Amino acid sequence: MRERLVALAALLAALALPWIAEAAGSPASIGLATRMAIYALAAASLNLALGFGGMVSFGHAAFYGIGGYAVGILYAHWSWQEPLLGLIPGSVSLAATLLAAMAAGGVAAAAIGALSLRTGGVSFIMITLAFAQMVFFLFVSLKAYGGDDGLSIRRRGELPGLDLRDPAQLYWLCLGLLLAWLLLLRRVTRARFGQVLSAARQNERRVVALGISPYPYRLVAFILSGMGTALAGALMANATRFVSTDMLHWTKSGELMVMVILGGAGTLMGPVLGAVALVGLEYGLAGLTEHWQFILGPLLVLVVIFARGGLMAALRRLHLA
Repeated sequence: MRERLVALAALLAALALPWIAEAAGSPASIGLATRMAIYALAAASLNLALGFGGMVSFGHAAFYGIGGYAVGILYAHWSWQEPLLGLIPGSVSLAATLLAAMAAGGVAAAAIGALSLRTGGVSFIMITLAFAQMVFFLFVSLKAYGGDDGLSIRRRGELPGLDLRDPAQLYWLCLGLLLAWLLLLRRVTRARFGQVLSAARQNERRVVALGISPYPYRLVAFILSGMGTALAGALMANATRFVSTDMLHWTKSGELMVMVILGGAGTLMGPVLGAVALVGLEYGLAGLTEHWQFILGPLLVLVVIFARGGLMAALRRLHLA
């Protein structure tokens, strides 16, 4: 009951945040909360592979960037009035661009996962990193879409009934998609699929002895993880109205991984807490000093040492979640 009350209070506070920010005279907080929601979506998606599946992937920046570039490229061809590859029309429809981003992320995750999952351990980490860097350099070479300079998106996606130029409506959209994705992950991880995935992470040999091959379960989880991360990248492209190769760099994969570990890998809400904490710390410390990374690093080390299991485990020990 306590957990449900805390979750309900957090949800109500999240829904009311734009009104609270306006009343407090801090409208910029809405944009910060939007970034938190988007990164929470990306971290929760990575957690399906990392926390539940035991797949330590350094390649999720590729899916995040692919999702962002799907929005940017479709917008560019819409503004140029020139179909992509002579076949695919450009679009500023939010529904169409988000679905395209998830489809592109899913295809990329299927290709990368099908090869990478034939290995394990350090080899899996290095292969996913190598694939991510290949995608990074591919987009660097695409001068038609800005190359290193990135690609500007002059208008956000259009969705009937919503005006995404309003920061509050964009925030509510991102929050709603985050909640929907968390509900999907909850169903997936509690179903037989999730049980097999977790069992393979804990003892692969025992799962194989039961006559179950972990490979297809891991591949599907990896694809779902890539699709969710691509969705987050597409939302970030709409929020910032800009995409660049920074979204594809391997450091973005590391950042998402820190969010998962900081909040608590293998838990549903842990990555959300980790994303909120990391983005909030970066924003707060950057306002104090330009050398904010020097302060953030030791803080993360302290959390890892003294809050074993992440922030979610620490809250449970305090009987707050």
